[in-house]
Amino acid sequence: MFSFHEVSKEFKTDFWEKPFRALDKVSFNLSGGNIVGFLGANGAGKTTGIKILLGFIKPTSGKIEYDPALGKNRSEIFKNIGYLPERPYFYADLTGREFINYIGQLNDLTKLDIKKNGDFWAKSLKIDFALDRKLRFYSKGMLQRLGFVSALVADPMLLILDEPLSGLDPLGRKEFKDIMNQLSSEGKTIFFSSHILSDVEEVSREVVILESGKLVHSGNLLDLVKGKTTDEYELVLDSRESEKIKELGSLQEQGEFCRLVFPQSDFSRVLEQVSKENINIESLKKVTPTLEDIIYRIGV
Repeated sequence: MFSFHEVSKEFKTDFWEKPFRALDKVSFNLSGGNIVGFLGANGAGKTTGIKILLGFIKPTSGKIEYDPALGKNRSEIFKNIGYLPERPYFYADLTGREFINYIGQLNDLTKLDIKKNGDFWAKSLKIDFALDRKLRFYSKGMLQRLGFVSALVADPMLLILDEPLSGLDPLGRKEFKDIMNQLSSEGKTIFFSSHILSDVEEVSREVVILESGKLVHSGNLLDLVKGKTTDEYELVLDSRESEKIKELGSLQEQGEFCRLVFPQSDFSRVLEQVSKENINIESLKKVTPTLEDIIYRIGV
């Protein structure tokens, strides 16, 4: 859908100081039909990258290329992109329906398309009950749902979502993730930033990770996780049987269960002890780091 080519962005914060480099020669490619997580700590350059992608600001150097499928010129390209900012602005005296109509008109949609698409996504995102209510009476989660409807009303090919799961309760996050998976299955491309790493891990096929304006990873999420796999195993058993294996290592209490993590070299010894003591185990598996573990390891 788009490619970053050696994109850098500098900001002049003070006349006497050197410019601050928010992005430093960032290059990556986003193919169509994927859900891609955009990760990095606060100040890593994610929002700057999104603003450059959407044409809000220009890069200091480098360029972005858009897939011809999005359009032949900037006007066509940006009509095929739906955007939900991290802190969207809503007109408090408009109703939800009026706001959707306003966004649809900005996208040159017909009244029929605005109603059809707006009603469909409002119902899918469970905000249809409040469309005739003024936005000043919406909660943060309701505004987030309306913002997502607005990003979808023009049926874009590419969705750019900046912290779309922020402010949502667990049920709301699940509903958003279900919609994202649905859109991906229909061939839409989704590029979204989030600080909730478990959510990114759940829906993303690929991730792009920035640290201090530099690209540290771009590619398949499974490859990233597999590349960090350890040689440790985890054994979980009933806490009442922990005395039988306490000499095998340090046990971690987890409510009514206890957990033993041990290296692959001790695998035979642990299994022999478990068999000898006739212990009923809850689970035995190889330790696979979560995305959160990996991000912390690489310093983001």
